[in-house]
Amino acid sequence: MSVFSVFAHLVERLADLLAPLCHGSATAAAIVLFTALVRLLVHPLSRAAARGQRARAALQPRIAELRKRHGKDQEGFRKALLELHTEEKVSPLSGILPSLLQLPAFFLLYHLFSSTSGNALLDHRLLAAPLGGRWADALAGGGLFGGAGVVYLVLFALVAGVATFNYLRTKNQMAQNPVMAAAGGEEQVPGLGAVGKVMPFLSFLTLVSVAVVPLAAALYVVTSTTWSAVERAALYRQP
Repeated sequence: MSVFSVFAHLVERLADLLAPLCHGSATAAAIVLFTALVRLLVHPLSRAAARGQRARAALQPRIAELRKRHGKDQEGFRKALLELHTEEKVSPLSGILPSLLQLPAFFLLYHLFSSTSGNALLDHRLLAAPLGGRWADALAGGGLFGGAGVVYLVLFALVAGVATFNYLRTKNQMAQNPVMAAAGGEEQVPGLGAVGKVMPFLSFLTLVSVAVVPLAAALYVVTSTTWSAVERAALYRQP
């Protein structure tokens, strides 16, 4: 039995459990529940990433001293910086682990609802929108305000709201806490500073993902993005 068959069986069993409450949208609800379970599994890593960010913020005065000491010697600065991270047991890349570990679940959903060969799950829907369909299909079938189109409009509105919340929260956090702003803005490793500057805007790219992937995968993205917003607000809240 392939991993996709096992995964399809898991989704079907979750849908059976939710059917008395969610009726025709039980499979969509099962995907949301599956996403929540995945996020619960990686939550300890998210907590570790939050501790890592606070630790990196605390190192900023020492990093500034290293930068001043090495001047234009970028190679010497990078070497000293890596030694400092090793000494303090701080990884500048720890924050990406939760996202990386979620990718297999997303690709499983994407593949499962993109495969048309004997796939009974493609007949399942979220209200009027088929889980194997895309936004282009919804537009072609009933237009922007058709049954399926409205489902996508609600998802777009939710993603836009979460993205705006993330952007305003990050901007406010950096304005109120210079230490945390330094942690996000300093180039602790080459290129990381540039990534930190664009991170507040990355949530808006989720709108593109929702528009182009199958609806089942879009549900995963929307649920995970919303979870991340709530989780980060709790883990990175001001003391």
